Amino acid sequence: MSYEIKLPLFEGPFDLLLFFIERDELDIMDIPISEITNDFFEYISELEKMNIEVASEFIVVAATLMRIKSRMLLPRLSVDEEGNEIDPRDELVEHLIEYKKYKSVIDDLSLMERNRQEKVSRGNLLSEINVISERAKVETELQDIDLYKLLVVFKNALDKYKQEKNRPNHEIYRYPYSISEQKKFLINMLNSKSKISFSNLIKENPLKILVIYNFLAILELIQDSKIKLSMGNGLNNFWILKN
Repeated sequence: MSYEIKLPLFEGPFDLLLFFIERDELDIMDIPISEITNDFFEYISELEKMNIEVASEFIVVAATLMRIKSRMLLPRLSVDEEGNEIDPRDELVEHLIEYKKYKSVIDDLSLMERNRQEKVSRGNLLSEINVISERAKVETELQDIDLYKLLVVFKNALDKYKQEKNRPNHEIYRYPYSISEQKKFLINMLNSKSKISFSNLIKENPLKILVIYNFLAILELIQDSKIKLSMGNGLNNFWILKN
């Protein structure tokens, strides 16, 4: 007996975030970033398990959520010109509120579109042919088709094909790292060593994305009171110790 798992598909990442907010009855002005980030990554993970391609806009919002989460974990917050603390979530909240405004009128616009599509325009056939002719960049009426006009249409079709063919393609590379895995990696290292130098951790694998994942994992372990930090020798270096 086989089981089929169905995931709701969303029009975009903000549609997904609004779903989480409405489902859990969260305050859109005070979003629990840690909770909603976990839900967002869990949804993306389920899509990947089902071999569903994740759109680039979801990856961008996922990175934005990670950036906001890391900024909220840091002890030093940004301040504006008047000295007030800047909430890292403000920009995301503004986008969500703006998206929610547009989404609230989508149903009305869709109904208007369906009603308009059911109607047939009454007009002059000759003027409609001229409109089609202008769109196809043919200077004369379509009623007098000759070889030259066919060649013009064929050339326009080739030009459009070349434009589509030469359009740049963006490839998204998924790195084989996660914050949870790096947390386990660090804890395992501390089980065999009394302390870890952050600079040595970077030297072992200086890949920039891995350094970021390790740093975010350290911040979460500190928040969970599983590790502590001690100042080390040299600029921007510290020791990682088990708590």
